[in-house]
Amino acid sequence: MNPISQVRHFNRTITRRIGALEDRFLGRSRSLGASRLLFEIGRAGIEIRKLRNRLGLDSGYTSRLLRSLESEGLVKTCKSPDDSRVHFVKLTPRGLKEVELLNKLSDEAAAHLLQPLSEKQKIAITEAMATVERLISISALNIEIEDPQTGDAIYALTQYYSELHKRFDRGFNPRLSISAKPHELTPPNGFFLIARIDGEPVGCGALKCHSDFGEIKRMWVADTVRGLGIGKRILLKLEEIARNQKLPLLRLETNKTLCEAKALYASHGYKEVRAFNNEPYAHHWFEKKL
Repeated sequence: MNPISQVRHFNRTITRRIGALEDRFLGRSRSLGASRLLFEIGRAGIEIRKLRNRLGLDSGYTSRLLRSLESEGLVKTCKSPDDSRVHFVKLTPRGLKEVELLNKLSDEAAAHLLQPLSEKQKIAITEAMATVERLISISALNIEIEDPQTGDAIYALTQYYSELHKRFDRGFNPRLSISAKPHELTPPNGFFLIARIDGEPVGCGALKCHSDFGEIKRMWVADTVRGLGIGKRILLKLEEIARNQKLPLLRLETNKTLCEAKALYASHGYKEVRAFNNEPYAHHWFEKKL
């Protein structure tokens, strides 16, 4: 069976086995789509825009599902606590109880699915599911040039600073590091990339453009999605931008604790060279001719 046919067959098998075709998902009075919204809203609530992006739903369909859930007294729409211009949805007390029940029923359905299998088969199917989930995440990856001052960009940079602060022996203070300010990462001075999966930021990277070389900065990938090749995809995209800008050389520096970063750069043609700047947090300097 060719890959396309295999995917199609897999989708049909899974939708049937998990009850996605039923009007009463898990025996409740609503479809899988409406139930999935309850799961994704979660205890903290969520911006409706983010909810749509995460599930890949259009605004009309999302609105219909939310109206249906509101009519059941399960959710309430309001203004975001962070920005009154943003629409927000949260679970009501009744909605929280319904999600608890759905989780219980979902666990029972999963146990029923696994029950006929041997222990070896259970291990095999759960490992296969984890692999499928991770690989599908890669297919949902989107990398775009973004203004470094958007909310998602600030979130990614904050995560980057926080991780370096935890991992570096002396912590990390961006004010002491070589600058990569917003205006330096905005065309034509530079470029900032955001990597997203289902609309959520999971990585970033930046390029500072000088007259005769480019500087790779702010490479970060969320620990929840490491091992999927996202760092590689960001690096290759930055290299593509550098070539389009006619830059003949790329430079970067990294800290000795970032072993995975060193391995990534070495595996993509970056050669370790003598220090070419006075970055206080760097132990290794790399260059690559384009």
